[in-house]
Amino acid sequence: MPGETTTVLVADGQPLIRGGLAALIAAAPGVAVAGQAADGVEAVRLARALRPHVVLIDVHLPELDGLAATARILEGAPDPSPRVIILTTADRDEHVSAALRCGASGFLLKEISPEDLLDAIRITAGGGRLFAPSVVRRLVEAYVGMPARPAAHAGLTELTVRELEVLRLVATGAGNEVIAGALFIGEATVKTHLNRLMTKLGLTSRAQVVVLAYKTGLVTPALAGRPGVDQVVA
Repeated sequence: MPGETTTVLVADGQPLIRGGLAALIAAAPGVAVAGQAADGVEAVRLARALRPHVVLIDVHLPELDGLAATARILEGAPDPSPRVIILTTADRDEHVSAALRCGASGFLLKEISPEDLLDAIRITAGGGRLFAPSVVRRLVEAYVGMPARPAAHAGLTELTVRELEVLRLVATGAGNEVIAGALFIGEATVKTHLNRLMTKLGLTSRAQVVVLAYKTGLVTPALAGRPGVDQVVA
C-alpha cells in the first residue's frame, strides 16, 4: 500500500500495554491507530466497524480470547480482509497451532522490540507473514524423534524441482538469505518460488510449509538441526 497510511486496531486487556502499543503506533510514520479494544468481543465489533488494515491482538483477552476473536474477525470478512498479528508472552504449541488454523498473518512474542513490531505491522499490511523465530523452531523440534509417516499431498506433484528445493530448505528453518546462498540464486527469486509453491499447496505461512514438509516426508527429523532454524521468518 504505497503512500497509504496503515490503520491498526489494538486489542489488549491490560490498559497500560494497550495504551503503550497505541502510543507507539501513533508516533510512527505511515501507521495510525484505528481504535482500541479491551476484550475479544469488542475487538471483533471494532474490526468489522472500522475495517483496519491490521489487527494487533493479544492471545489472552477477556470475554473472548484473541485466537477465537481472530477467527471471528477473519470469518466472512469483506475483501480486503484485515491482517491479524497475534501477540503473546509465550510461544505455547497449542497457541501456535491455533494461530495457523485461524488464519493469522503473524505470531509474535511481546519481547519484540518497538522497531521490529512496527516493521512487522508494515510487512503484514503489505501481504507478508511473520512468525517469531522460536515458532518455526518449535514446529521443527516437535517432529524430532518422531518416526516418519509420509502423507500424500496432491499439490506436491505441481511443484517444480526448484520449488521443491526451496520447500525443503524452508522446512529446516532456513531464512531467505540462507536459501539464496545454498541455491545460488537471489533472495527475490527465493521469495518468488516460495510464493508460488505456497499458492500451489494452498498454504498461507512458512510455518505451515514446515508442517507439510514433515507430514509428507519431504524432510526428516535428521535435518532439523541445520543452520537457519533461528532466523526470523519473513
